[in-house]
Amino acid sequence: MNVSSDAPVRILLVDDNPTNLKVLSDALRSNDWTTLVATDGASAIEQARYAQPNLILLDIMMPGIDGFETCRRLKAQLETQTIPVMFMTALTDSDHKVQGLEIGAVDYITKPFQQKEVLARVKLHLRLSLLTQQLEAKNIVLTQEIANKTKAESRLQQLTQELEHRVQERTVELTDSLAQLQRAQLQLVQSEKMSALGNLVAGVAHELNNPISFLQGNLEPIRDYIHDLLKLIDLYQQTFPEPGQVIKDEIKSIELIFLRQDIEKILGSWSSGMERIHNISISLRNFSRADKEHKVLFNVHDGLNSTLLILKHRLKANTHRAEIHVQKHYQPIPEIECFAGQLNQVFMNLLANAIDTLDDMGQTLTPETDVSRLNVITVKTGLADDESKILITIEDNGAGIDDEIKPRIFDHLFTTKDVGRGTGLGLAIVRQIVVEKHGGSIEVTSTPGQGTCFTLVLPIKGTA
Repeated sequence: MNVSSDAPVRILLVDDNPTNLKVLSDALRSNDWTTLVATDGASAIEQARYAQPNLILLDIMMPGIDGFETCRRLKAQLETQTIPVMFMTALTDSDHKVQGLEIGAVDYITKPFQQKEVLARVKLHLRLSLLTQQLEAKNIVLTQEIANKTKAESRLQQLTQELEHRVQERTVELTDSLAQLQRAQLQLVQSEKMSALGNLVAGVAHELNNPISFLQGNLEPIRDYIHDLLKLIDLYQQTFPEPGQVIKDEIKSIELIFLRQDIEKILGSWSSGMERIHNISISLRNFSRADKEHKVLFNVHDGLNSTLLILKHRLKANTHRAEIHVQKHYQPIPEIECFAGQLNQVFMNLLANAIDTLDDMGQTLTPETDVSRLNVITVKTGLADDESKILITIEDNGAGIDDEIKPRIFDHLFTTKDVGRGTGLGLAIVRQIVVEKHGGSIEVTSTPGQGTCFTLVLPIKGTA
């Protein structure tokens, strides 16, 4: 049965008494409702099948199959089971009334009929039937929205897997290129690798942006649809505070109160997750920005924050050490003229080295070690005394650098890391970018067992 609010209303009257049929027909037609009549249960079932009335008024005491059995058969058939049935009876025994409600009737009216009561009850159940159909239609829409969301999530997962595969393939290509060119110029290979990685990261950020936008764009409509459905349920509960037992059982079964609370949490988690992915995408684009032939204005704090966000997964606790805490002490500084992509590479090298140091130190912890003082990276910015330069310090409280090694850390091909973990080019390139490309300086101070601090000094106005 599919009826809109302005469609003609058909009501099937079932009674073996012609007088009762006439009285009811006259009363219902006064409201411009179409009436159909049947004098026994069998013909009533047949008419209900093909006419699909909006409501059935069914007498209990009839020849042949009585009203109870007729109702059972109507509710057992797919074509007629959703049509609301109201019993008409002269019986005053409450057991009979309860029996009728238990087999699927929505209400009953007693004989002799009171016209106002009959019309009021009929109007009520026609309205309830219409609201039920509208709610079912909205549930279908919501189900489709959920299906679309699931499809989008599946597509996002597929894209992620494809991107991971592309990253793996590209990494293999870069490794092969590095092996072929290492004898000629290792430093050039490292620079090209960083450039390719920047392009790859920019591609990842671009590929993520479209599905992220789709999910974010659908969040508010889904939230609105759910709120509309919940408002409809509230209205139904206010209008009919004592629903039937079937509805009560369903409310208990689905844990309606918990569902309403939890759905808000789910939507909030969805929104937070999308915001997190969006921020990561922005950081990836900022970090992988391609340098132009000339220097541009650059916000150092944005560069540091983007690099820290990209490295955030490495700051988490692992099997060897506790979480690494980052302390940021930023002072107001102006934007500087520089090659932004190269400075991001400097930040990445220094911060990644600090994490490596804390990882290595974590592997040597003993049960007696005081872990409360470990695993801190401090990043500070500020103006130099003459206010023509800015200062950036990146400090860790790791194992520190031995005095005999300290003078060599900026040398080409020098590394203290195990084979496969370092090329010996990282700090050499850092120094080249800071000193040769930007006319700045870099210094290191370190005390074994207490940590290491790198201090960068960069001019605000870029040199040629």
